[in-house]
Amino acid sequence: MTSRTPEEQRLRDLARLRRVRDRIDREYAQPLDVEALARGVNMSAGHLSREFRLAYGESPYSYLMTRRIERAMALLRRGDLSVTEVCFAVGCASLGTFSTRFSELVGMPPSTYRREAARATAGLPSCLAKQVTRPIRNQEARVDRSHLA
Repeated sequence: MTSRTPEEQRLRDLARLRRVRDRIDREYAQPLDVEALARGVNMSAGHLSREFRLAYGESPYSYLMTRRIERAMALLRRGDLSVTEVCFAVGCASLGTFSTRFSELVGMPPSTYRREAARATAGLPSCLAKQVTRPIRNQEARVDRSHLA
């Protein structure tokens, strides 16, 4: 048995983290949890969470929810599904959690976004609409509180 250098181990871990990220990107609508993701790459859940955060700046769960919200935004812009239908279509099991996370990332509730998105992206090709409406990553949406003063 040969021992790996620290650099070889780091590269191996990064490859496993990329596989986890790719799986989240592909299977965002499936029931995924950190334990299942970790099992898929032979890591403990705690180690995966720590290493994923170091590599990508957010936890695997946060990354998963961001992917789900991005897809939800596209479905809401389309306008033919209700907020509840969109919630379940992107893999969320709780409308409350979905709405809260959506509001944190986008800066408005999904029902408001659904109403306003059609107007804001009217006439834009879908590839551009996706770019200009991408949620803020690794931080909460900025809230204008000047009217509260």
